Amino acid sequence: MSLKQTKPVGPPFWLLAELTYDCPLHCPYCSNPTDLGDKADELSTTHWKEVLTQARAMGAVQLGFSGGEPLLRKDLEQLVEHGRELGFYTNLITSGIGLTAKRIAKLKKAGLDHIQISFQGADPEVNDAIAGRGKAYQQKFEMARQVKAQGYPMVLNFVISKQNITQIPQILALSTELDADYVELATAQYYGWAYHNRDHLLPTKEQLITAEAQVNHYRDQQDGKGPQFIFVTPDYYEDRPKACMNGWGSTFLTVTPDGSALPCHSAKLLPLTFPNIKDKALEDIWHKDFSFNRFRGDSWMKEPCSSCSEKEQDFGGCRCQAFMMTGDMDATDPVCSKSKDKHMINDAIQSASSPSNPLVYREAGRDIALFKL
Repeated sequence: MSLKQTKPVGPPFWLLAELTYDCPLHCPYCSNPTDLGDKADELSTTHWKEVLTQARAMGAVQLGFSGGEPLLRKDLEQLVEHGRELGFYTNLITSGIGLTAKRIAKLKKAGLDHIQISFQGADPEVNDAIAGRGKAYQQKFEMARQVKAQGYPMVLNFVISKQNITQIPQILALSTELDADYVELATAQYYGWAYHNRDHLLPTKEQLITAEAQVNHYRDQQDGKGPQFIFVTPDYYEDRPKACMNGWGSTFLTVTPDGSALPCHSAKLLPLTFPNIKDKALEDIWHKDFSFNRFRGDSWMKEPCSSCSEKEQDFGGCRCQAFMMTGDMDATDPVCSKSKDKHMINDAIQSASSPSNPLVYREAGRDIALFKL
């Protein structure tokens, strides 16, 4: 296949280091792969340090430590320190479970710049039911307080779904109580467990309209004070798809726990063979590997994408979503109103109105009936 480039490939801006898929929570909206792999295959400290070194040499400036739960890696402080020495701006994306005031202090000493704590709900009952773990809310609340007390900006993330969308006013109040600086209210992205549980998670359009109006009203009442709220809606109710990772292989570089290098978090579900950092240098992977070049440019596009005036804005949409729904990774994202598969999105919305399958929490082989809110 010809892989014509429309512009030169620059360096990755952001490196996402998924240190482990292990996690103490069991959130049904998790977008990690449903096959979590073997913990024995996780990269060593030495491997991760080399990944960071190579990515920084290529020009990456933002470094995110994610998972699973990155706090489960005992070498997290070493990796933070190494990233800081290289000149990265370092971010920790965490559930807060396993965090302590002492560990926050150690991470700060190591040079960590930023901590983002996720919540599942605005109160212990809803939060812990979604997380599949008791007393998770209290731990998150206390650690959010500690993060702020130790001089970090308070950054919170709430994954919004049908399970908690009626709590928007309470979520806004909780964020203010915690003196948050930034709060992301992001609707679930339907990959991994979240795709399997989509019927239980996808809100109605009316619920989203109400939620967004509540956020906007709260912003108006703030008068420029308090948390800054970012409300991200799902693309299922749009006529144009989201731009896939700002363009496939253009901005983001993900390295998974076993060392696979990906152009996006979910790309491993595609029928492509992705390289491993144990076998190839990151620069070769980024610039030369077939998988990273597969959807760069527009020569891969079919109609209606190939002749669309908006193809340089949305890049044909999400490749993973197209593949999951149509079985064709070259297909137009079904979200697009020009797609012949748009009916699949409409069918998904209809199916979500009356789920028929049981909710599956994030744990292989564990089926749990959905609690009712």
